[in-house]
Amino acid sequence: MGVAMELGRVGIWSIELRSDEPAARPRIAEAAAELEELGYGAVWLGGSPGVHHARPLLEATSRLVVATGILNIWEYEPERVAEEQALLAKDHPGRFVLGLGASHGPAIGARYQRPYTKMIDYLDRLDAAGSPAAQRVLAALGPRMLAASRDRAAGAHPYLVTAEHTRNAREILGPGPVLAPEVKVVLEDDLSRARAAARAHLERYLRLPNYTGNLLRLGFAEEDFADGGSDRLLDATFALGGVDAAVRRVDEHFAAGADHVAVQVITAQRQGLPTREWRELAVLNETS
Repeated sequence: MGVAMELGRVGIWSIELRSDEPAARPRIAEAAAELEELGYGAVWLGGSPGVHHARPLLEATSRLVVATGILNIWEYEPERVAEEQALLAKDHPGRFVLGLGASHGPAIGARYQRPYTKMIDYLDRLDAAGSPAAQRVLAALGPRMLAASRDRAAGAHPYLVTAEHTRNAREILGPGPVLAPEVKVVLEDDLSRARAAARAHLERYLRLPNYTGNLLRLGFAEEDFADGGSDRLLDATFALGGVDAAVRRVDEHFAAGADHVAVQVITAQRQGLPTREWRELAVLNETS
């Protein structure tokens, strides 16, 4: 079975479901079980998770795929990653996807040099340690990393992208590899409040050159990055409004060539898990 089939139609991208606190495990397990019941095919763990962060969710469910979205290759040695991946595959076969990314210069510091070369070396070491290429995806934005996603992995998991990027990525990947973009959703009918929540979330990403460089390639300009993002940028990178707006945006990505969409719920007040929004968005699992 290929990665695209395993992931299903729609998944949930969440930082809140990644925790190192033992006290959080019951809450995470309960949420994962509900997401599986709601029909989501996968959970993508944000916040630069390690392989071990997937285990509590896998243990709490029977079908849900858990993916790292993404594991930072500057923080985890590939041999150890391969070892932990093999243990998960033994305990929960076919249900873990290793999402890998090269992170960002401001987050890594002086070590951040030649990230593409670093990724290729990391993949070489994973291969040598027995980690299967068919069960990993890369956080790819630009053409070279997308090509690596095609040639050295099962596909790509782009973050903070537009439907146009999905269309371009599919052209580079070709028809076989999985394409699983992340899509941000703000369930707020009042457009001004929705944009305010989106800007508060987006502002930190607009300080990271990998994202702004990709957005410039897509036709945005430097002025679109000021003050948390222009209306034009927000409208292209978020689904703003009610559930219908989320359905339309997700369908745009599927029409552009996505195999799976990882939905990230953005709220004005980040307090706990957005379980109400996840329940409302379960309609996304229905094929239109």
